[in-house]
Amino acid sequence: MPEAIRTGAAPSRRSRPRPSPPTADGVPAGIPAGAAGLGRRRLGVPALALMIIAASAPLTVVAGGVTSNYAVTGLLGIPLSFLVLGAVLMVFAVGYTAMSRWVSNAGAFYSYISLGLARWAGVGSAWVALVAYNAMQIGIYGMFGFVLSSFLAALGLTVPWWAAALAGWAVVGFLGINQVDLSAKVLGVVVALEFLIVLVYDVVALGAAPEGLSAASLEPSALFSAGVGAALVFSIAAFMGCESGAIYNEEVKDPRTTARRATLVAIVVIALFYAFSAWAMAVGEGDSAVVARSAELGPDLMFVFLEGRVAGWFIVLGNLLFMTSVLAALIAFHNVIARYLFSMGREGVLPPVLARTNRVHAPVAGSLVQSAVALAVIVVFAVAGAGHELGALFPVLTLFTWLTNMGALGLVALMMLTSFAVVGFFRRHAHTEGAWTALLAPLLAGAAMVVLLVMILANFGVLIGAEGGVLSWLLPALVLAAGVLGSLWAIALRRRRPDVYSRIGAGAAR
Repeated sequence: MPEAIRTGAAPSRRSRPRPSPPTADGVPAGIPAGAAGLGRRRLGVPALALMIIAASAPLTVVAGGVTSNYAVTGLLGIPLSFLVLGAVLMVFAVGYTAMSRWVSNAGAFYSYISLGLARWAGVGSAWVALVAYNAMQIGIYGMFGFVLSSFLAALGLTVPWWAAALAGWAVVGFLGINQVDLSAKVLGVVVALEFLIVLVYDVVALGAAPEGLSAASLEPSALFSAGVGAALVFSIAAFMGCESGAIYNEEVKDPRTTARRATLVAIVVIALFYAFSAWAMAVGEGDSAVVARSAELGPDLMFVFLEGRVAGWFIVLGNLLFMTSVLAALIAFHNVIARYLFSMGREGVLPPVLARTNRVHAPVAGSLVQSAVALAVIVVFAVAGAGHELGALFPVLTLFTWLTNMGALGLVALMMLTSFAVVGFFRRHAHTEGAWTALLAPLLAGAAMVVLLVMILANFGVLIGAEGGVLSWLLPALVLAAGVLGSLWAIALRRRRPDVYSRIGAGAAR
């Protein structure tokens, strides 16, 4: 990374920043002893784009997220919501991915906010990121446990949701301590099959079209009315993971282009694919019936629709891929968390042992810590759910719903701060970016994220099914508390260990 950025000096606007040389093991001078590097030059644009898309779980979003959005908001314009949010995230990606060309760090938000706003703010944001990503990842175990348990029950096997969740936990943990390209290969196969299932559904739905090929669901009036806030909040969850491209910037083939291209590709694919599939669902059920049918059938709507229209084995395959879709999201978020812990351990902000990697350069310490945290939370919810009145839906309506919405709140807050951090970074350091990239796009994205954050907070009780309850303010408060505690920890480091504080956000050398 540029020497001026690493040292904290402010170069002249006309000076060209020069890379700082790495040490023999690829770690910059000044990084705490015991740190190691991640695997280098393994990921290309296709592999990284697949990992980003996998985090959004395409089949899960279409079968579960889109139907839930129709049912809860009662709005027909759900397809348009994906296009609107895709445009917002494309603007966000302009500055965010431009910064990835100048800063290479596995803790992207953490590093960017540290270098663009303040080091104490960066550490606070890192703690928010750890809470948000862990909440997102661990919450998804609730959905995975429910889906796998239900599938086995259809085969005559009674397996509690928590045992099914632990099976997924073991797979995720194993892949987390292996080479990142192994995870990419597994995710690539899963995502390709998910797209196939959804595309077949889309084609069949458009062929059915009981009310004709209507474009009413794409009209602005179908979205921008009462309930638009909740609709956008539901849909933003489908894009969670789009920000993770820069996190792998130390492991890509070309740090200056791979993350940028993969992120832009992923955002475009996700926005267009989900918009098209949500439109196909409206056409397949009929504009006048899709909201009621979604409320009646929920995630089963897609598979009920396909019954009698495709071969039985295809529906079974679809159900299997529904499970692997959730598993793919678990793997993607696990990898992100492990790299955040690695980055913070490498810089001494957290115990240096977290920067340990294994012989294949996987962040093994961070991976094991994340697995341990996930195991503890699964056990707590398994005990709490024993004999609960919600029955089989307990892990979905509690663990999944509570934690994933909490995670989405934290990640939108981080994207908001990062947008403003991009402006601060390019104002402080010499660069070759234009005004659109370094100033205008980040400011627009930051303003849009502020609006989204307010919408999430205003609708949080509705999202978790506890409107007016304690959880409607407690869960957001936990995210805020993580940021405050992290910032206070950084301020303490500034007084007690100024050498560590000065390196916050430095990351790896180019």
